Amino acid sequence: MNVKELRRLYASGTRNFSNIDLNEANLRNINLSGADLSGAKLNVVNLSGANLSGANLSGAKLNVARLSGANLSKAILNHTHFNVANLIRADLREAEFMEALIIRAELIRADLSGANLSGSNLEGTDLREANLREATLSYCNLSEANLRGAFLTESVLEQTTLSGADLRRADLQRANIREADLSQSTLTRAILSGADLRGTNLRWTDLSGADLRWADLSDAKLSGANLTGADLSHANLVNASLVHSDLSRARLIQAEWTGADLTGATLTGSKLYNVSHFGLKTEGISCDWVDVSPEGDESQVYRLDADKTQKFFNKTPPTVQVTIDSAFNLYANLALATIYHRISLANPKLEKPPSIKVSSRRTYLTFKTDNNEDLFLTAYYATLPFRDCQTVERNLKVLLQTVQMQKNGVFKTTQHKHLRQLGIELSEAIAALEPIEKDKMNLLSEEAREFLNAPTYTVISNSRNKLVDVYHNPEFGQRFSTNPTILESTIRKNALGKELVLPPTNILVQFVQDFFYDFDILGQSHERISNRQWATKKL
Repeated sequence: MNVKELRRLYASGTRNFSNIDLNEANLRNINLSGADLSGAKLNVVNLSGANLSGANLSGAKLNVARLSGANLSKAILNHTHFNVANLIRADLREAEFMEALIIRAELIRADLSGANLSGSNLEGTDLREANLREATLSYCNLSEANLRGAFLTESVLEQTTLSGADLRRADLQRANIREADLSQSTLTRAILSGADLRGTNLRWTDLSGADLRWADLSDAKLSGANLTGADLSHANLVNASLVHSDLSRARLIQAEWTGADLTGATLTGSKLYNVSHFGLKTEGISCDWVDVSPEGDESQVYRLDADKTQKFFNKTPPTVQVTIDSAFNLYANLALATIYHRISLANPKLEKPPSIKVSSRRTYLTFKTDNNEDLFLTAYYATLPFRDCQTVERNLKVLLQTVQMQKNGVFKTTQHKHLRQLGIELSEAIAALEPIEKDKMNLLSEEAREFLNAPTYTVISNSRNKLVDVYHNPEFGQRFSTNPTILESTIRKNALGKELVLPPTNILVQFVQDFFYDFDILGQSHERISNRQWATKKL
């Protein structure tokens, strides 16, 4: 069949041209909309400006074909061969390209928005400034492809191979790039804000100047990556591998990176405001200075040497652990959730629920804090639901008073000021939460009250992993008769005869001195919001 006959048959209403052989034909500007060209041989044809919208070209061969400016919107192109084809500015919106061969083709400024290219091979293809918004490219091979300036907003690139690809200034906002391979690719100044990069391979990738705000990079592999000047504000880097990566001057403001491996990484000039220093692997890191200013404007710079680096990046988050000498059950779960929720409404310091471990006889509650200074308040909040709370409250006050009474040679003037502030905050919290403490038992079932009346043991641990016992109920670990009258009288008798002996003063002092290494080194003045200010703020 020749071109003239093809035009005549199409004009007469024929649409089935499957397996047609028109290699090297000139079909420029032809209208074959909706035609069946499956299995057609169209190698080296000229289809520039052709209308192939809705056509079925599945399994067709269009190698080295010219389709610049062609309309292939909603066309079916599964298993089609477009190797070295010219598709510059082609309209491929919502086309179906599954498992197609598009190796080293030219798709410069082509419109592939909403297209499905799942499983296709686009190795070495030129997609500069192409529109791939909301396109599906999962399981594709795009290694060494040129996607410079391409628009991939909300596209799906899950498990796609992009190794060695050029994605400079590409727009990948909110794209799904989970477990893709972007090793040794170039993403300089790419926009990846809100992108899902969980488990993605980004080894030796150039992400300098990239926008990764709010991106999810948890479990991502970023070993050797260049993140110089990248914006990772609010990004999730939990358990990410950043071994020997370069984070010089990167914005990590309010990023989460617990469990990240920063072994051998460079962090000089990185912006670390409100970033946890705990739970990181930091052996061999290089960091001359960091910026801890809220705006990342270098107004608060922290200069480091090897010793200060060790102190700045801690490995242990401060914790409060409350052990209850009773088995956990659904009534206890409901009771704790109810009381802790009421506490969180009254005060901002109890924002996260505890982790709970359960054995056959005991329940272990662990509260992690963002800094050492919140340990006393958290200990009070954590124990407020329990019968032992008043004794814990007393012991916390005694502990603070003991360290506050130390002479100025032990604590600096600014540190004494902070200790006084901690005492004020604790007193305000006790006053603010008094109605909850008095009313808590009236809200609960008998089964829940039994759990909350059990003996407790509370210990606080600072960021240097030093421990202080806040309260150890004298009946903790002891078992008595199940007779309520005998049990109550025994507990009262033993409790009156035993008081918690706080650790020696020098141990308490050392424990609290560890609180201050951050702002001693940084030279910061921490402004803490009191409970009264918080209540006013909320109102």
